[in-house]
Amino acid sequence: MATATVSRQGIVTSWSEGARRLLGHPATEVVGGLVTDLLAVDPSDAAWAGLAGAEAWSGTAAVRHRDGRRLDLGVRAFPSLDGEGKASGFVMAFAPDPVGNGGYRGTLERSFTQAPVAMAMFDTELRYQWLNDITCDMIGTGKAQLRGRRYADTVPDDDAGRGFLRHLRQVAETGTPTRYDDIVAGRAWNIEMWPVKDPSGRVRGVGTASFDSSEQQWARQRLALLNEAGTSIGTTLDVVRTAQELTELVVPRLADFVSVDLLDSVLEGEEPTAELIDAAVVLRRVAHRSAVEGVPEAAVELGAVDTYPAYSPPARCLAAGRSLLSGLEDPDFVRWIEGDDVRTGNVRGAGVHSGMAVPLRARGITLGVAVFWRRLRPEPFRPDDLVLAEELAGRAAVCVDNARRYTREYTTALTLQRSLLPRGLPGQAAVEAAFRYLPAGSRADAGGDWFDLIPLSGTRVALVVGDVVGHGVRAAATMGSLRTAVRTLADVDLPPDELLTHLDDLVTHLAPDDATTARDEQDTDGISATCLYAVYDPVSRRCTFASAGHPPPSVLHPDGTVVTVSLSPGPPLGVGGLPFEATELELPEGSLIALYTDGLLEARGRDIDVGLARLRQTLACPSPSLEVTCDTLIDSLLPAAPALRPGAPAHIPRPADDVALLVARTRALHTDQVATWGLPPDPEIVADARLQASRQLQAWGLEEAAFVTELVVSELVTNAIRYGAVPIQLRLIRDRTLICEVSDGNSAAPHLRRARTFDEGGRGLLLVSQLTQGWGTRQTTGGKTIWAEQLLPTSHS
Repeated sequence: MATATVSRQGIVTSWSEGARRLLGHPATEVVGGLVTDLLAVDPSDAAWAGLAGAEAWSGTAAVRHRDGRRLDLGVRAFPSLDGEGKASGFVMAFAPDPVGNGGYRGTLERSFTQAPVAMAMFDTELRYQWLNDITCDMIGTGKAQLRGRRYADTVPDDDAGRGFLRHLRQVAETGTPTRYDDIVAGRAWNIEMWPVKDPSGRVRGVGTASFDSSEQQWARQRLALLNEAGTSIGTTLDVVRTAQELTELVVPRLADFVSVDLLDSVLEGEEPTAELIDAAVVLRRVAHRSAVEGVPEAAVELGAVDTYPAYSPPARCLAAGRSLLSGLEDPDFVRWIEGDDVRTGNVRGAGVHSGMAVPLRARGITLGVAVFWRRLRPEPFRPDDLVLAEELAGRAAVCVDNARRYTREYTTALTLQRSLLPRGLPGQAAVEAAFRYLPAGSRADAGGDWFDLIPLSGTRVALVVGDVVGHGVRAAATMGSLRTAVRTLADVDLPPDELLTHLDDLVTHLAPDDATTARDEQDTDGISATCLYAVYDPVSRRCTFASAGHPPPSVLHPDGTVVTVSLSPGPPLGVGGLPFEATELELPEGSLIALYTDGLLEARGRDIDVGLARLRQTLACPSPSLEVTCDTLIDSLLPAAPALRPGAPAHIPRPADDVALLVARTRALHTDQVATWGLPPDPEIVADARLQASRQLQAWGLEEAAFVTELVVSELVTNAIRYGAVPIQLRLIRDRTLICEVSDGNSAAPHLRRARTFDEGGRGLLLVSQLTQGWGTRQTTGGKTIWAEQLLPTSHS
């Protein structure tokens, strides 16, 4: 055993024979000298710091042999205690390297020093005991300057430094290893710390290893970004919103500023060209986002058009059909930037230094371009950034193309729907009316809501609103079929409840014909619709309502009271087999009737009863006109949504479902406009009927219409007496036209027929049809009414 004793001052006080044989130095040359004189390296690089304490210590040392050779020895030092328990010196034992000089221990030390990870050893006071080259490079200080110093004295007092120190102290105090991740100088590190214990289990130091996990961290961030793109891009079928979602995702995680420009044809839902663009291109800015508030980098306003020259990065990437990196080293980039003052200011003042232009292509067609810029981060975009941008832009392009295709289909369906709705209301005297139609603001496809106002015989009018369940071309086409059917049945003058019965039968018969289409569209639902049909008679001032599963109307009376009409609602159209009931009300002149579809009431998160109450409250407010009433109802009941498209006003209500609204203020025909006579079933009374009619026309100042009117009265009364039944009634109505009506108790309806040359009869209705503007028949509860309508003389029209 090679041993020696050393005083606390580091002076050798004894030297054994084993030490002489191991190192070649006799005791006479060593005793009295400093122990550090034996070292083959700089004393500051030796592991003698442990001698300053009063505890046992072990380590390694490079010692100089007497012949000049270097020996790597294991060294153990044991304190020699005086009577007070204080260390008065040390007994040191030296042992050669087990494999020899430069063997196991040397290899171990070189492996530690040359390890590709940052490694260090600290004592329990958190002083450096051992560290490798990478650790020194990271700190920027050599080993000699670090060994023996406390960690806290060698690093900046920042979050990273405080975090490392906190974990060091935790391991030293608890003896529990730990692992954590941190970002230092823009790179990601995975840091391992473990306690170094002696054979008794006592913690003697802390070992650390720091692995540069920047690439793995970037890969994880990339996967997270791509995963998030799958759920955050394309949440709506709106082209502009989809572009906005791309910018929101990548700023500031990938870029400091991003812009998305699209071809105008994409915004209009048209099919863009499949060919690459090889010249200057005109694009419209639909979205941009900046890491700096206020978007100072934007050279183009949202919604504005910009022309990109052929040498600009956006135009070049579209021409090539592939993404490209650009920066200050690209002369075409510099040339493009210098052509615009805003872009020049961004590069020179804001520090924009690196960019990526990525084409938005989907299904072989070009939609636009996304441009990514960096100004706050010093590192430029790398090729793997470009790959990520291409992945994100590719997903966004597919979603934009889906939205474009949907826009085209939506526009088609909406055009079809609007072509099937009335563009204006026909003239009539029974009511003053106004309407509103709003397609769904969510663009969930054109819906099947409709409304109509149909003039009927006897100055009556039919008010109709309906709603086909579903959206899209199918719903719009079904709505058109039902509206046509309602008008056809209204021409037959069926009562409201009977009309809905026939309409229900029609829907039931339409369902099997539509089943094939439904299966083709993987839609197993049949046709279902609701409808409210009302007929108002200005002569009797009575209004008859019938409902097929539709929300009830509300009525504002002239005294200001508002009521929701209590109906006996039937089932929705298409159920079949169940009856519909009519409800009749007498309405004072000037009453306001409001008919609507459920989209007006059922706003998101609002109960329908709350919507009805708000509707009644709004109706009760005074309004100068029906147009203002419609606007007030829409504004009150529908939420205003922010505009999705640049330049669109934000105050326009955007309902979640289609809304149809029809309001009508009732008018009345007074007694001076209506004349009625009861007639006995006697042929001789025909002459008296003509005389009564002529006198009434004279009283109205309509002598010019007397000839035709007398002929019509004669023919209709004669038919009623000959073919009808009692009671028989003649009625003349003067309004915008002159109407002659003859009612009898027989429900059999007459019809035109072609009389032969020698037939004595059969020409009466033919004459009526030729001399009047129109004629017809309608069923009543007591029989039928035949009517004929003629224009008033020019001086009275």
